Amino acid sequence: MEDRDIRAALDRHWAASDANDLEGEHQIYRDDAVLEYPQSGERICGRWRIRSSRAAQPNQKRFAVRRIVGAGDLWVTEYVLTYDGRPSYTVSIMEFLDGRVSRETQYFGDPFEPGPSRAQWVERMR
Repeated sequence: MEDRDIRAALDRHWAASDANDLEGEHQIYRDDAVLEYPQSGERICGRWRIRSSRAAQPNQKRFAVRRIVGAGDLWVTEYVLTYDGRPSYTVSIMEFLDGRVSRETQYFGDPFEPGPSRAQWVERMR
């Protein structure tokens, strides 16, 4: 699979995620895909279990992709995942095998106030 095809699949995946289209969101995964959340120590094995775990989440969620970079079998998406109005800055690392995701690792970071010691050198993002 060429990079442009994977990029198009990622664009469809994140759009489906934002639209709460569970079927569309999970088309990108292999049946034997593995999803890991290192911060909580969780690993979910299998496309069906990944989909089921997400379907069980009671939160209202939105996805705003900031950027996608990658080539070949390794792709990274930076996005803001908002649960019930609360943003979490997120990185998704996806490894592809035969054109579908075989492994995904997601990292989450909550927003925080900037440190005053560096204020003179920074530009605020919003």
